[in-house]
Amino acid sequence: MRIILIGYGVVGQSLTQIFTQRRAELIKNYGFHPRVVAIVDRRGAAVNPKGLNLEKTLSLKAERNTVAAHHERGHPGMSALNVIENVDAETIVEATPTNIKDGEPGLSHIKTALKTGKHVVTTNKGPLALALPVLTELANYNKAYLKFSGTVGGGTPVLDLAKRCLMGDRILSIRGILNGTTNYILTEMDGRHITFEEALNNAQKLGYAEANPSMDVDGLDAACKLVIMANWIMNKRVTLKDVSIQGIRNVTLQALKEAAKRDCTIKLIGSINEKLKVAPTEISKQDPLCVGGVLNAVTFVSEFAGEETIVGRGAGGMETASAILRDLLDIKQNLATRLMS
Repeated sequence: MRIILIGYGVVGQSLTQIFTQRRAELIKNYGFHPRVVAIVDRRGAAVNPKGLNLEKTLSLKAERNTVAAHHERGHPGMSALNVIENVDAETIVEATPTNIKDGEPGLSHIKTALKTGKHVVTTNKGPLALALPVLTELANYNKAYLKFSGTVGGGTPVLDLAKRCLMGDRILSIRGILNGTTNYILTEMDGRHITFEEALNNAQKLGYAEANPSMDVDGLDAACKLVIMANWIMNKRVTLKDVSIQGIRNVTLQALKEAAKRDCTIKLIGSINEKLKVAPTEISKQDPLCVGGVLNAVTFVSEFAGEETIVGRGAGGMETASAILRDLLDIKQNLATRLMS
């Protein structure tokens, strides 16, 4: 499979590390031969139709901070759209940063790839939160696959559990902790009796929270994931504007102390019932959703199986890269099935 990788930050580099470290295993166990023919970062691209040397590309990125510095294969200033339109490949991996204002540049990357008949694997929540119904239709029209396991739960297979393992059942509602940063902050506030500001400062020092933590603490990241789950799992046609969103900035120590008297705590919960909602919510400490630290947890309530909860790490370079690999293998298997039918 020829792959174009758009975005070469932590996730993109982690993916190429997996390709190099597990190449023999991927070929032997899955018949999967990933050939990365182009990588694009902020400063340009590296292109080789026969496949880039990923070890050298990783070293070059570390030394020069751009793959475009490659002396033979580098193209400084080359845009991702140029690469998508002009480099032959079966699949695009889109791993640029999330932008929830207009979804760009990821939205244009995904649309262009699908219009040219290329399959897309993305970890970018912005385009999906703003336009997933449209992108799904575009993929179907062009007979291309659009996969996004890494957008919800990182390496934890939240979407796959609901879509595959609960196939045939009817999921009635979903609720969960969808953001590890806010979960860490609330866990620290409750366990160590410190203020929101102190807990946030600790999260930033540990690298869990960005310098501008708004996406996390204002509930926007969780809302994006909720939209993806509502569309993909429950066949709703919703976007970010359909979610009622409240973050955790106003959660106080006093509120946590009052909840503790009832053997409860407060978590940022995203829920899908008749409506989509993200809000600080009091839950029992005995609830399976009551996980600590940076963990995520999602409970599916289905007609026959009842309540089932999946717990795991919601972020991390290698964790998210493992979800990309899972999607790539899924595309390979689907293509093989398509050829046989």
